[in-house]
Amino acid sequence: MAGPPVGLRWTVGDVSPRGFRALRLALWGARRVFGPGAALAVVVNSVPVAEARARTGAVPDGIDWLPAGDMPRRLAAHLDGGMAEGVAWKLAPLRLFPDRWEIAFDNDCVLWEMPPSIAGWLAAGDRATCLLEEDVERAHGAFDHLCGPLSLNTGIRGFPPGFDVEAALCAVLDAHPVPLAGELDEQGMQVAALQRARPPAVVTVAEVSICAPFWPKRPELGSHGAHFVGLNARSLPWDWYGRPASDCQNGNFDRWEPEIARRVGL
Repeated sequence: MAGPPVGLRWTVGDVSPRGFRALRLALWGARRVFGPGAALAVVVNSVPVAEARARTGAVPDGIDWLPAGDMPRRLAAHLDGGMAEGVAWKLAPLRLFPDRWEIAFDNDCVLWEMPPSIAGWLAAGDRATCLLEEDVERAHGAFDHLCGPLSLNTGIRGFPPGFDVEAALCAVLDAHPVPLAGELDEQGMQVAALQRARPPAVVTVAEVSICAPFWPKRPELGSHGAHFVGLNARSLPWDWYGRPASDCQNGNFDRWEPEIARRVGL
């Protein structure tokens, strides 16, 4: 795509097989949407890089696969010893492309067309405005009171060139110095940090759906993408109307996978 240089990153760990299948679709979709000028990288946590590449399958050329780095010491000091597995994966490292417009995606978030919200954020060129994803329910943990009126999540996060993520996160922790005890706390901290300077640009749920069969989520694709939240878990420990929740979630992804593969050009 024409416009400012873009860097795209994903973080993946020892997730379910469908989580890796979603990552494969996400990488093909991103190359199609953002074009050959975008830099693409996958940060691998908790499994060897070679294993993650093999589990993902065939992907476009030109993707960097990197082992996760260390979190800055000031942030690591706030991690609770009993935190849920996966907390803070997205923060190691904080940035890969500090001189580009950097967008970080969850591995289970797939685009097949450019969302107008992202196109507008890039075109505006505002180096104080970050990008976040709309959610259908509020999940900001211990930082909820610092997160403004919108329900947002960090499945899509965008940073302008030069934006100091560490400083923004530390400012939130200085204002509310609590341990990060789980994924909701991590998410809330980031949501609060990325809108301290000004309200974020928001990728709407109409553009990229929160795609799951559990209300208030919806088992439908968005106009430009879908975020299959919960797909990374090998097993969801609850039932949905008498069926194992994992069966419902997996069936929803399996239903859409061939159509998404077609939309990303496979």
